[in-house]
Amino acid sequence: MTKKLFIKTHGCQMNEYDSSRMADLLGDSHGYILTDNADEADVLLLNTCSIREKAQDKVFHQLGRWKKLKAKNPDLKIGVGGCVASQEGQAISDRAPYVDMIFGPQTLHRLPQMLDASVQQVANTAGNRIAMVDVTFPEIEKFDHLPAPKSNGVTAFVSIMEGCSKYCTFCVVPYTRGEEVSRPFDDVITEVVHLAGQGVREINFLGQNANAYRGPRHDGGEADLAELITLTARIDGIDRIRFTTSHPVEFTESLVDAYLDVPELVSHLHLPVQSGSDAILSAMKRGHTAAEYVDKMERIRANRPDISFSSDFIIGFPGETEADFEATMNLIQTIGFDHSFSFVYSQRPGTPAATLEDTTPAATKKQRLAILQDRISQQAARISQNMVDSIQVVLVSERSKRNPGELQGRTENNRPTFFDYPGDDLIGKFVQVHVTDAFANSLRGDVINADLAY
Repeated sequence: MTKKLFIKTHGCQMNEYDSSRMADLLGDSHGYILTDNADEADVLLLNTCSIREKAQDKVFHQLGRWKKLKAKNPDLKIGVGGCVASQEGQAISDRAPYVDMIFGPQTLHRLPQMLDASVQQVANTAGNRIAMVDVTFPEIEKFDHLPAPKSNGVTAFVSIMEGCSKYCTFCVVPYTRGEEVSRPFDDVITEVVHLAGQGVREINFLGQNANAYRGPRHDGGEADLAELITLTARIDGIDRIRFTTSHPVEFTESLVDAYLDVPELVSHLHLPVQSGSDAILSAMKRGHTAAEYVDKMERIRANRPDISFSSDFIIGFPGETEADFEATMNLIQTIGFDHSFSFVYSQRPGTPAATLEDTTPAATKKQRLAILQDRISQQAARISQNMVDSIQVVLVSERSKRNPGELQGRTENNRPTFFDYPGDDLIGKFVQVHVTDAFANSLRGDVINADLAY
């Protein structure tokens, strides 16, 4: 009988990537196939994120729902991975003794062995099995034990490094994912070649700080992200390259130059700044000023005039004044951001910022966030409107789910784009689209010279 696996993923693209590798692992080792119905699964995995407020509560609420499934099926296996698992470890088992496996981001490759051990284990006197817990930090060992990735379309994520060594005062990532460790350069290139052979056309390099990548080369040297991008662009079939997420202090001159020298590197950059106030940036321990951030963005734009920028913002960080918020708004206008991931500050236990006095009313923080998001939405709408009547290169990914008569793909600046087309022969190819309409979150247009798609 076919065994089924259900994975629920919270959080960032790193977690999405890790979840896909969990599926690959258990598919190769145990023959599990993914299902989108938890009720029919033999194994339930929860891949957690600890960035947002009350992350632990959300985990235990989900586990509480799964407990009912296990009551109906005692053979059901439940695993918790990700950053909350890394933080809480054995405490998850103490609170939810029906959980069978607890593993961190660096130990997901041991999941098949943990599953086997859980199956073989005899229940204790209370009727519960002892959870398999492994939340250690064996650096990048996991990549040596993961199966070759399977492409699931024309774009693919490739993890190039793990962890973070920046220790921003608001962030738990260094404590849950460990210090920055880069994958060997040759291993990353080999994975990209493998994916290109499966029809992948766009690579998105992943890392907590992807531009801090310093991959060991076989000759004893190191390759930075700019060199990795340059070599990837030479691989047959790969015609579009992205990377996320980055840190301003790691944005090297060689990476700035890549926007001039490597046309495969997209005209879109997500570079978190968090605040436009130097006082807040200092309190966050970001390691740069607002002016230094603007200078780097302007130098990138000089090399790629049509580039689109997005960023992350934390509103209401402890001590943020009205003047600090205005500095953030001024930065937003100066850069002309196209998109943002923006949130009201949430205190994370164990981080330095958790001890800071916070006197700003919650209503004020929410009002500031609404103002910021409205401004960026206006800027994004203006950018989209300016794309009307332009010719955009779109990587076609699939047939539209909302309209079977349409194909869809994305522009370089990451806008979903739809156009009428009867066949599927353009899927996986780059086409030119004449943009005719701009909407809140997408574009519509007409394909030009479909026979010249490549």
